[in-house]
Amino acid sequence: MSTEINWQKSSFSDQGAQCVEIAEHNGAILMRESDDSNVVTATSRTKFAAFIAGVKAGEFDHFTD
Repeated sequence: MSTEINWQKSSFSDQGAQCVEIAEHNGAILMRESDDSNVVTATSRTKFAAFIAGVKAGEFDHFTD
């Protein structure tokens, strides 16, 4: 069994830009910032799905430029 984690970042990220990266590992959703890859946060698929639904609904737009 491989322990390699395959991180993915948004296609909206500019080349070389720092951003949030996401991966799935052992049933958990992992998140990290690409410029500080040693700090990783884990959450469940259910909580991540609720967050994504909020993003799609515009609930967090006030945090962006």
